[in-house]
Amino acid sequence: MAEFDFDLLVIGAGSGGVRASRIAAGHGARVAVAEEYRVGGTCVIRGCVPKKLLVYGAHFAEDLEDARRFGWTIEGKRFDWATLRDNVAAEVDRLNGLYQNTLDNNRVTTLLGHARLIDAHTVDVAGKQHTAKTILIATGARPFVPDLPGAEHGITSNEVFHLPELPRRMVIAGAGYIATEFAGVFHELGSDVTVINRSDTILRGWEPALADRLLQISLAKGINFKLNCRLERVEKLEGGLKLHFTDGKSIETDVLLWALGRVPNLDGLGLEDVGVALNEKGAIAVDAENRTSVPSIFAVGDVTDKVQLTPVAIREGHAFADSQFGNTPRRVDYSAIPSAVFSNPPLGSVGMTEAEARSVHGHQVRVFTSDFRPMKNVLAGRNERALYKLVVDGSTDRVVGAHMIGPDAPEILQAVAIAVKAGLTKAQFDDTMALHPTMSEELVLMR
Repeated sequence: MAEFDFDLLVIGAGSGGVRASRIAAGHGARVAVAEEYRVGGTCVIRGCVPKKLLVYGAHFAEDLEDARRFGWTIEGKRFDWATLRDNVAAEVDRLNGLYQNTLDNNRVTTLLGHARLIDAHTVDVAGKQHTAKTILIATGARPFVPDLPGAEHGITSNEVFHLPELPRRMVIAGAGYIATEFAGVFHELGSDVTVINRSDTILRGWEPALADRLLQISLAKGINFKLNCRLERVEKLEGGLKLHFTDGKSIETDVLLWALGRVPNLDGLGLEDVGVALNEKGAIAVDAENRTSVPSIFAVGDVTDKVQLTPVAIREGHAFADSQFGNTPRRVDYSAIPSAVFSNPPLGSVGMTEAEARSVHGHQVRVFTSDFRPMKNVLAGRNERALYKLVVDGSTDRVVGAHMIGPDAPEILQAVAIAVKAGLTKAQFDDTMALHPTMSEELVLMR
């Protein structure tokens, strides 16, 4: 009789948990995964996938307007929020089913219900205890909601996909990637959008030139920004909400969307009872192998707050399963991770910003930029300009950072990330023939 019910019990069926479960099962492990909501996690169910579908839907607002300059006559166009909302929800349902099929096809047992650690090898799921030689925590993160009067009247990115109707007015609190993305989406769909932030900076940590370009373009489009302000309380009105600021001013809105970052999902896990230590950020502390302070318990993904990106959680889950069950120890390389903001227009970035290269790493930096108006924008009569920036180590000629804002920037950036990851030089960029006419050719024409 086996000493444990399972070789591996995973808490959380998101991107990292599903990948770890599938790979471990492929190595012959007896695997169970506990999930209290829906298989697929934040990215698939209420994050990057449905958000990107909303971004696609929002883009038609400008595309249909621009079509006239390209000879198309489109009469009677109108937008129906319920159609987009429900079609996105249906796609999420489809993906949820595919993720469940992945677990089933790999003979992974799904345990539905909230999971809580009882000891180093025991997990309670919905009142029933299960034992496992190894436990993996992959519960992800959740939106942060501030502790101020009336905060409960706002919504988060969890609820924004299910709004009963398109709000006439929306205030978004925060200025990170989630805030700027939803600002672009709901503005294009027809809402009057105001972004509020306690500092005067949007997209903190991104290349400042790109963040400033997005701010200027967003203002020109008609998105409102109230910066350097502190929200004091939220008042519920009969027909909406009234936001009161510490400076005595106030604004009214139909919907308040909290987009102030995300915090690890730790509530009710029983970490303190078992002795799983947290780091200074309040996330689960792990070593290079993703092992916690308890030898039999590991953690991957946003719950460790290393890098809150889906592909990172997937890599961590895969590396964990190969290391623990496949006899092929691996560690995740966190250098040169590409990232994107699906704002309007979108941003893409990989590697160091100019400031990081100079002050943090001490490089003798050379910077190359291309500030241009995309061909489509020219004929459409749009004045929006794209900006590409390469950060180069002057002593080695290596491209250590690439940053861009403009149409299809994330799609282009993925290919550039390969070059940056590979350590290619500016000379090798220059030696590459341009593909004309494209926006991406600007990457090899910066002299």
